[in-house]
Amino acid sequence: MKITHNAAAERFEYAHEGAVAICEYRRIGGVWDLCHTYVPDSMRGQGVAGDLARATLNHVREAGGRVRPSCSYIRAFMERNPEYAPLLEDGAPRS
Repeated sequence: MKITHNAAAERFEYAHEGAVAICEYRRIGGVWDLCHTYVPDSMRGQGVAGDLARATLNHVREAGGRVRPSCSYIRAFMERNPEYAPLLEDGAPRS
């Protein structure tokens, strides 16, 4: 699975057979507000959202950024994967 960073559109994308799954963000200084994740019906149940979340969070980590998980999926993913907790902008999980 090849996930690409479309910086101009402020999102990470996975395209397959004409459909595109996305993880959108808004960057405010060093904080990446991960605000929306969308996976088309044709891709659901295949782990695409998790792969998008992982790729996005790894990119933020490599860039030295912090995360504001406004998207409920990203927030839940981070709760299930505590290795990403240090990326939270305030260092604590959100509920």
